[in-house]
Amino acid sequence: MTLKKALPVLSLLLAFTAGIAAGILEQPASAQSASKRRPRIAVLDFDYGTVQSYTNGMFGGNVDVGKGITDLLITGLVKDGTFSIIERQALEKIMAEQNFSNSQRADSTSAARLGKLLGVDAIIVGSITQFGNETKKVGVGGGGGSWGGYGVGGIGHSNSKANVSITARIVNVDTGEILGVAEGTGTSSRSSTSLLGGGGHGWSNGNGNVNFGSSDFQATIIGEATKQAVDKLTADVVSNAPKIAVRTITIDGLVAAVDGGQIVLNVGKKAGVNVGDQLEVVRVTKEIKDPTTGDVIRRLTSSIGIIKATDVDDASAVCSPVSGSGFLVGDHVKAVSQ
Repeated sequence: MTLKKALPVLSLLLAFTAGIAAGILEQPASAQSASKRRPRIAVLDFDYGTVQSYTNGMFGGNVDVGKGITDLLITGLVKDGTFSIIERQALEKIMAEQNFSNSQRADSTSAARLGKLLGVDAIIVGSITQFGNETKKVGVGGGGGSWGGYGVGGIGHSNSKANVSITARIVNVDTGEILGVAEGTGTSSRSSTSLLGGGGHGWSNGNGNVNFGSSDFQATIIGEATKQAVDKLTADVVSNAPKIAVRTITIDGLVAAVDGGQIVLNVGKKAGVNVGDQLEVVRVTKEIKDPTTGDVIRRLTSSIGIIKATDVDDASAVCSPVSGSGFLVGDHVKAVSQ
């Protein structure tokens, strides 16, 4: 081959080699677009036993401030989008089945057990360590309830300062190991008002309930401090995301029954299926056998559609169609997002 004829070939080889070195050779679209799913977590209602006597006086009765703060944290995490959050309904169902008590809210071992049943990658437990105030020159007056020896409802303070502190632990559901710790603190002060002053009364839902997410509650001194603390806690939890390993769960099952719009599978929680999971349904179109042994070495399949789990127990799952039709007993199901 002459030098003149060899030059184009040499140029092509150099370009090919450069492409490999730079990593720019074209890849299949599926490889380019494949991405790891978000870490899936559950958040238990925070324990508030340490501050309960103070909150009882503040609100004039028992208010589950742990649940209120947890709701705020979940809202913040959902807005951030780093995590996939398990629905409260699914969490409460598992807690009821396991006879989980409020006294176990901050217990990492019990939380890990619940998290494994839920199929999450990690579970968050936490405690409220401070939910109160510092006051100077309290003016005596009427009002319902008392806090720290002072009436709250109808008393004005020359200066009131609310402090809220929260701690949370991120727990590995397989080992019970604490993967990370998050903290949040908030402070708010104002003159001539009480801890619950400054806002309207729209924060009360009646029956001893308080809507922590309402603008009226968040306009109070204690509400401002709470929001500030939860915002910091949310950011701290998000910063710990790299410590949470996404568990690989391979789901492989069969359609056991088709009843109207419901598709029942022969796999459930023990196989890793959770409420809200989407699975692909495929049908075996051909089996390839080894000509020597007769063993099946490959099954060719075609996709039938996508289904979503709506109700799950240990051994089965009820699903509804998301796309596709014509689902039949014996069709295979597998995880879509793993």
